[in-house]
Amino acid sequence: MGIHYDYKSKRGERAMLKEAKRKARLAQRRAKRMLSSNSSPVEKEEIKTHDIKKTITLDDLTNPSQK
Repeated sequence: MGIHYDYKSKRGERAMLKEAKRKARLAQRRAKRMLSSNSSPVEKEEIKTHDIKKTITLDDLTNPSQK
């Protein structure tokens, strides 16, 4: 009767430990995600669109030095 009595009597304690581990893992994942998204030094370049009122010429399409 001793081992079975111990098992049920510690059910709440084990459940709390299991939940604490799960919450710690979730917090660690969130922190890791926040670090990876915030510390990305790659800046996204803003895409410049062509002026609608200006006619598109071959030079506009093929000139690599023009940005």
